[in-house]
Amino acid sequence: MAERSTAAVDVADNSGDEPLTAKADEATADGVAQTRERETAEEGAAETGEPTGPGAASPPELHSGHKLARRYRLEECVTRLDGFSSWRAVDEKLRRAVGVHLLPADHPRARSVLAAARSSALLGDPRFVHVLDAVEENDLVYVVHEWLPDATELTALLAAGPLEAHDAYQLVSQVAQAMAAAHREGLAHLRLTPSAVLRTSSGQYRIRGLAVNAALRGISSDTPQRTDTEAVGALLYASLTQRWPYEDDAYGLSGLPKGIGLIAPDQVRAGVHRGLSELAMRALVNEGATASRQDPPCTTPEELVKAIGEMPRIRPPEPVFTAPPEYQRTTYQQGTYGRTAPRPGATQPLPAPPPPLQSRTGKALKWTVSALLIAALGLGSWQLADALMDRGNSDDPGNSETSDGGDKNDPKPTQAIKIARGEEYVLKGDAQDLQGVPNTYDGDDSTYWRTNSFIGGPKLAPYKPGVGIVYDLGKEQDVSTASIGLRYPGDHTTIELYAADSMSSSTPPSSMKKIGTVTTTGKSAKIKAKKPVATQYVLVWLTDVPSSPRDEYSSAGYKQAITDVKFTG
Repeated sequence: MAERSTAAVDVADNSGDEPLTAKADEATADGVAQTRERETAEEGAAETGEPTGPGAASPPELHSGHKLARRYRLEECVTRLDGFSSWRAVDEKLRRAVGVHLLPADHPRARSVLAAARSSALLGDPRFVHVLDAVEENDLVYVVHEWLPDATELTALLAAGPLEAHDAYQLVSQVAQAMAAAHREGLAHLRLTPSAVLRTSSGQYRIRGLAVNAALRGISSDTPQRTDTEAVGALLYASLTQRWPYEDDAYGLSGLPKGIGLIAPDQVRAGVHRGLSELAMRALVNEGATASRQDPPCTTPEELVKAIGEMPRIRPPEPVFTAPPEYQRTTYQQGTYGRTAPRPGATQPLPAPPPPLQSRTGKALKWTVSALLIAALGLGSWQLADALMDRGNSDDPGNSETSDGGDKNDPKPTQAIKIARGEEYVLKGDAQDLQGVPNTYDGDDSTYWRTNSFIGGPKLAPYKPGVGIVYDLGKEQDVSTASIGLRYPGDHTTIELYAADSMSSSTPPSSMKKIGTVTTTGKSAKIKAKKPVATQYVLVWLTDVPSSPRDEYSSAGYKQAITDVKFTG
C-alpha cells in the first residue's frame, strides 16, 4: 500500500508561455503537469515522465523519501518537464518545508541553472522567494528554495474575479519595485507569469523563480528589461479585467477577442480605474498609446516605478458600517434622556395625568384585576404554609430521610471543554497536514485538517498504524464525550479516543488509556465514554478511512478530513 500526497503551492510554474517578448521553448505546455508521484510498497520507485523536448536528458530516477545531502527529504513530485523535476521537500535539519528543482548534471541547461540560482541567492530581497542552496552532487544538480504554505498564487486570486483597484495598485507597485531592484543587480526574470506571483497572508506580494525559471526552460531575451516590464503590464491588465491581454487563453484566463487587437482595460470591463488602465497600456507593447493620452511607453521597470509614483495614490476602500437603529423612546421610560433641557428660569409644564378608567369597560377591568390579585395572594399564602409544614417534617428527629435537592439518578449537565492547542500525532512516516490542525477547533465547519490520499484501505495498517491529532485541554479535566465532524462519508471511518500523557508523538496509543471508539459511514462521529476520564491531553486517532473521489486538494483514494472537534465533560 502506498501514500499519494496532496499538492500545495506549486514549486515550478508550468503554465503556457504567452506572446511576451521572451518566447519559451516548445517543450513548455499549458497547465500544471499531470504526472504525479506514486510509490508502491512492492516497487518502491516513482513513475517518471518522458522528456518532452527532443534530445533532452532523462529526469533522475527519484522517489518520495529520497534524501539529498542527507538533509532534504523529497516528499512530493509537483512537476516533471523537459528533463527536470520539481518537488516539495522537507529540510530535516531546520524542520521546514522547502522546494527543490532537480535535473541531471549532464542536462544541457544544468550549468545555466546553477549560475542563475547562485546569482539570485545573492540578491537577498524579501520581495523574492529566496534561493537557499544550489549544489551539484552525485550527477545531480538541485536548487533549493523557500516554500510558502500560506501564500496564494495570483492565478487563484484571479479565478475568483478581478482585483479591486487598491489591490491591483499594490500588486503593480510591489512587483515593479521588486523587478527594478533585480535589474539594478543585473538579474532578469523573463518568465513573470501569474503563477510566479504569490500573495502572502499579510498582503505582501512575492515573486518566485527569479532567473531560475527562465534558465530551467532555456528562455533568453535581447531586451530583458522590456520583457519584464511588459510582463508586469500583462499582470496588471489581467488583475483589472480577469482577461489575458492577448488572443490566446492562458493561466486560466480568457484571451481577448480575435482580430480586435489590444484594447484598454477600461474598454474591456466597466468600472476599471482609469489611471491603472492607462498604466497597463503604457507597460504593454503598444507604444503607450491610449484613448485620451499620448504618454511615452514604459520600457524598463524603473520607468514603470516612476510612472506609478506620478499617479495619485489609490487608498483602500472605507469599511462599511451599518447604522444603528434610531432610538425609540417609549412612555414607560423615565428620566431626561432625549428631552430638551429647559432654559434657566423657565417653568417646565407638567404632563397631564391620564384619564381615570371611568367607562364600563374600565370598571370591569378594575374588578378583574382585583380578583386576580386576591387569588394570587391566597395561592401564595397556601404555598408558604405548605413549605413551612414540609420543613417542620424534615426537621423531625424521627424522620431519617434526607434530601439532596434532586434525584441522584438524574444525569449531570455536560459542559463544553475549550481546546487550548493541537498538534498532529505522527507515530510513523510523514505528517499529513501540519498547518491544518487549528482548523479542527476554530469553530468553522468549512475549514479542516486532511489526511493524504492512500491507495489501499480502509484500514491504514500496516503502512501506517493510524493518523490523528492530540489536543491540549489546558488543564486536567473530565472528558466524557467527543463530537467529530468529517468531510468524507463512505465505508468506513474508524476513530479511537485516548487519554495521552503529553503532546509527544513518541508514545503509541496501545500504551494509553482508551476512552472509546466508533465506526461510522457518515460525516459525523460521536464517542461517549462509559465514565468520564480525567486527562489534559486527548488523542483523536483514525485507523480506517473511506474511499473518496478526487477533489481540489488530493487525488482519489482512501482519505479523510476532520472539520470540527468538540469535547464535553
